[in-house]
Amino acid sequence: MNKKKMYILSIVGLVILTYLIIALLLYNFQRNLLYHPSENNYQGDKLIVKIEKVKIKTKDNIDLIAWYHKKDIKNSKTILFLHGNAGSLENRIHKINHFNDINVNFLLLAWRGFNGNKGYPTEQGLYIDARSAVDWLIKKGIKNEDIIIYGESLGTGVATEISQNNNFAGVILESPFTSMVAAAKSKYPIFPIRLLLKDKYESDKKVKKINSPILVMHGEDDKIVPFWMGKKMYELANEPKYSYFPKQDDHMMEFNEHLINAIKKFIKSLN
Repeated sequence: MNKKKMYILSIVGLVILTYLIIALLLYNFQRNLLYHPSENNYQGDKLIVKIEKVKIKTKDNIDLIAWYHKKDIKNSKTILFLHGNAGSLENRIHKINHFNDINVNFLLLAWRGFNGNKGYPTEQGLYIDARSAVDWLIKKGIKNEDIIIYGESLGTGVATEISQNNNFAGVILESPFTSMVAAAKSKYPIFPIRLLLKDKYESDKKVKKINSPILVMHGEDDKIVPFWMGKKMYELANEPKYSYFPKQDDHMMEFNEHLINAIKKFIKSLN
């Protein structure tokens, strides 16, 4: 074998080795790439809604921090807010302040591994967390048909999972993705993502099993979860379904009067 062939083979071998090393690193550290509990973009918003800080025990015995707000309004709906993959409950203050204008109760849940909670976030773990929160509300005397499941970004994958074949009042998906497989493929196209990925969150396969009214909200300028994913989720959803697709909004949707009105109209339609 001449030197040129040996050189080519050594280069090919190095490329293959590098590829395998990167694939192994992606597999081992993928949850560090997906979940960011310590990331903080809290801007010092003041909480204007009165909340009760509660703890929710999961079925696998983890105590989760949650914020609960109950209004003295007859027949008011209760939002179970399932947040995204980064940051604490404090990062959502600007959102829940607006819930006060919508006249709803709410329970804002912090995932395992977030807000000082024990445990480590995984797909199945987050499903347990969300279902435990629903059980907590039911024990409070709130019926399924009075609960609105609200998922934000990663939380839409959990919201879609727990809303299947259920009779919730409604489902709100903010900046949803079709599946984590599709989202990861767009960022790492040369790797066998379906084989490597532990947490797949395949919402596009589940949304057809949601029989509750659904509102899909997604900014057309989203640079993290492409807008086509939110549009696809809307197309796959059953009627009655509603959409709010502002052209200028990025992944962090602007909670302005237009978005709030979209939520208000949706909740009004549930009554």
